[in-house]
Amino acid sequence: MLEHGGRLRKAALEYGIAEADWLDLSSGLAPWPFPVPDIPLRAWARLPETDDGLEQAACEYYGAAQVLPVAGSQMAIQLLPRLRRVGKVGVLSPCYAEHAEAWRRSGYIVREVLEQEVDFFLDSLDVLVVVNPNNPTGLSLTPSRLLDWHSRLAQRGGWLVVDEAFMDNTPHLSLAPCAHQVGLVVLRSFGKFFGLAGVRLGFVLAERKLLKLLAEQVGPWAVSGPTRVLGQACLQDTEGHARQRVRAEEASERLAALLEKHGYKPQGGCALFQWLTTERAEALHDFMARHGILLRLFTHNSSLRFGLPGEEADWARLDQAFDAYAKETR
Repeated sequence: MLEHGGRLRKAALEYGIAEADWLDLSSGLAPWPFPVPDIPLRAWARLPETDDGLEQAACEYYGAAQVLPVAGSQMAIQLLPRLRRVGKVGVLSPCYAEHAEAWRRSGYIVREVLEQEVDFFLDSLDVLVVVNPNNPTGLSLTPSRLLDWHSRLAQRGGWLVVDEAFMDNTPHLSLAPCAHQVGLVVLRSFGKFFGLAGVRLGFVLAERKLLKLLAEQVGPWAVSGPTRVLGQACLQDTEGHARQRVRAEEASERLAALLEKHGYKPQGGCALFQWLTTERAEALHDFMARHGILLRLFTHNSSLRFGLPGEEADWARLDQAFDAYAKETR
C-alpha cells in the first residue's frame, strides 16, 4: 500500500501527540476551506441527478467542452487503464506514485522517465502520464510542449494523460480547453484548491467517446447528491476563486522565504506547497513530528513536501520549530 500525506491519526499514535495538537502540512491542501453551502434535505434523501448544473459549472470553471464528475481524481487514475489494451506506459517521474501503480496493476509495462528523457522514449510508448504542475517537485510544463507530445502519441492511437490536480492557480497553463481532442485526458482535483478534500470530488476532461466509456466503468451515482450541490456552489464562486489564488500564492512565497531563512532553499514548489531535497530529510521529518508538525517525507529521494500554514500561529510554530532544530543539530 502506497504512503500518502494526511495520515494524521497514524502519526498521532506513533508520536503520542493528540490529533488536535498537530499542525498538518503533509497534504498539499489549501488550508482555507471554502464555505460549505446549505445542503437541501432532498439532496440527502434522493438519488443524485446528473442534470443539476454541476457539469455545466465545471465546464465553465475549467474552460472545457465536457466533463465527467468522479469521486475524486483517484478514481479516474485507477479506472483509466481499463479502457486500453495492455501496452507500454511512460510516467514522468518523480510524481504522484498512484499513476505508475495503477497502470502496473493492470498489466502494463511502465517506464518511469525523467523530463529530459521523454522525447527519446515517446515514440515507443502507448500512453504518457504527466502531472502538471508536478507533485512533489512543482515542475510546470508549457501547454505547447505537452500538446507536441500529445500530437506524437495521438498519431499512433496513443494517449497523453495530464493530471492537473494543482493547476487552479495557473489556469493559463491548463490543457482543459484542448481536452476535446482525441487521445488527450485531463484530470482535475476539486479538494486541493478548494480546501475540501473530504468531499471526494474530481473531474475527467476528454473527448465524448472516452468519457462515455469511462462513465460505464464508474457506474451510476458515483458522486453523492450533497457533494454535487457543494461542488457547484464552489465552482461558481468567482470572488472566492480570486481570493484563494492570491492568498495561496502569497503563502507559498512566504513559505519558500521561511525555509530559505533557515538554510533550506526549496528545489521546487507551486501555489500549494514547497519541495525540499536534503540529506537530512528523514531526521528533519522526525524532529518536526516530535514537535507535532507533520510533513510529507519521500525516502526514495530524501525530500520533503511542505504544505501551507493557514494561520499566523501556524507560521510562528513552524518558524520556532526550525529554530529548535538548529539548536539541536549544532
